[in-house]
Amino acid sequence: MSLVGPLLLATFLFCLGVYGIIARRNAVLVLISVELMLNAVNINLVAFQNLLYPGEPLFSGQIFALFIIAVAAAEVGVGLAIVFNLFRNRASVDVDDVDLMRW
Repeated sequence: MSLVGPLLLATFLFCLGVYGIIARRNAVLVLISVELMLNAVNINLVAFQNLLYPGEPLFSGQIFALFIIAVAAAEVGVGLAIVFNLFRNRASVDVDDVDLMRW
């Protein structure tokens, strides 16, 4: 199996996520960009696991990808809670409007 296809896809997704974090002002779109970056890492994990152990039933790459998906789900839950609280207090989800998170 060649790694060119999965690595190009993962590189494209990761670069798209970095661009989304740098260029976007909306907090929800920043969270989506972080998810794109985590999915690119998942693609790399599975691709390299298949390269290192091509015919063996080792699922280490897939297991690490599942852990990353679980952590990403928790991150989205906490991130959306922060975004909802921000919208309730400031009536905007613009990242530039947040100057200080206070109690």
